[in-house]
Amino acid sequence: MKKITVFNTAICSENIGDYIIMDSVNYEIYNLFYNEMIFETLTHDVISKPSYRLNKISDFSFIGGTNLLSSKMNKYNQWKIGFIDAFFLKDILLLGVGWWQYQTTPNLYTKRILQKVLNKKMLHSVRDSYTEKMLKSIGIKNVINTGCPTMWELTEEHCNNIPQKKADSAVFTLTDYNKDIDCDQLLINILASNYSTLYFWPQGSGDYDYLKSLNNTGTIIILGANLNSFNKLLDDQSKNIDYIGTRLHAGIRSIQKFRRSIIIGIDNRAVEKRKDFNLKVLLRNNLTELDNEINRNFKTEISLHTKNIEIWRSQF
Repeated sequence: MKKITVFNTAICSENIGDYIIMDSVNYEIYNLFYNEMIFETLTHDVISKPSYRLNKISDFSFIGGTNLLSSKMNKYNQWKIGFIDAFFLKDILLLGVGWWQYQTTPNLYTKRILQKVLNKKMLHSVRDSYTEKMLKSIGIKNVINTGCPTMWELTEEHCNNIPQKKADSAVFTLTDYNKDIDCDQLLINILASNYSTLYFWPQGSGDYDYLKSLNNTGTIIILGANLNSFNKLLDDQSKNIDYIGTRLHAGIRSIQKFRRSIIIGIDNRAVEKRKDFNLKVLLRNNLTELDNEINRNFKTEISLHTKNIEIWRSQF
């Protein structure tokens, strides 16, 4: 029996979107290794001896999703890996991992850390072509752009079951760490003028407080600040509902649940997903176009990198 270690990027995270990512990461890993023993450890806290041991005894070690990589990991690292850890960890495989923001070429520290701990023989799965380019710039060539695992099941058949027409209600999100008061207020105003009922889902730990600081037009129903509350709304077939908001993975979860979605792009993640996979993204600085986008019919058409996904899977 094989042993598998998963570095869970949702543990200790204040962003519930990381749980959406890990749902899909775990789904993929369990499908690949359904008869094997699977362990979990974490990335958002200090790595210690138990994690070293799990990595050592495992046939495969995966790290899943999110903005895990950056160009200066000695200064900013969502993956709490240090120089000492690199002597005890080995052969870790990336699964849908992305790069944090648009940055300069990775520094020597980042290059050495990643070259030391990442698997040198097997293919790494990354979230977008930008992450692929950044890794290859430091000599890590065994990389393939599969997109985030949250999108791997968004097939043509799936997307054909998503409504094309505007719904009566909408659920929206804001992002506490990337505020634009004027644009975010405009977003709320446009939504209030187009939908009879508005729901707000606080995906991040500060999102609700940010919403309260804005001028809310009409009544907004606040969902519970957990993934179950969001899933329950999206699963309620009695509700005709769209998703519109700045939280990328709230939008992807909505598409997974067959909801018409417009993601308001605020960073490189959404921009790169629009570029690589035709995800429906409207940049926040183009919000004047949102009213038209809401009221026109559109088909959800995700361009999956199916061949790359199958190449990555086939190595196991």
